[in-house]
Amino acid sequence: MNVFELNNAIKRVQEKDLDPETLADTLESLELPRNEKLDNVATWIEENSMKLQWLKEKKRQLSDVETSIKKQTENLQEFLTKAIDDSGQKEIQTKNHILKPRNYKDSVIVESTKDLPIDYIVCSEVVKPNKKLIYEDLKKGKSISGAHLKSNRKTVIK
Repeated sequence: MNVFELNNAIKRVQEKDLDPETLADTLESLELPRNEKLDNVATWIEENSMKLQWLKEKKRQLSDVETSIKKQTENLQEFLTKAIDDSGQKEIQTKNHILKPRNYKDSVIVESTKDLPIDYIVCSEVVKPNKKLIYEDLKKGKSISGAHLKSNRKTVIK
């Protein structure tokens, strides 16, 4: 087997998703001197490490883009709802859309868990606020230090 054939054989092995035993058997069957075989495997590992690093960075970049688009969409939704509310109309029909603001369940905003009264703390493995109870009491008009309701008004786009 010449060098070109051996390189092609190694490339074919790299392209397959083999279980560890089959991979070892396949590599052992290649007719190469031990050091050359080990050198090729080491190069393959380095290539995989570079690919993994590239994928990790790409994943982070895509996550950043996703976060940015979500935040932009929230800001646009707030703008749209405020513009319709400021117009005094309940619904606006444009050339392409029917825009109708509606109220969703208010969001519970906990500014500081440590400021909450103990009745509103859930103790499990992690100490966290009991947002359901906080929501119910805030809706009833009770004042709770460290928490408040935030209106959740958005526009439905049809």
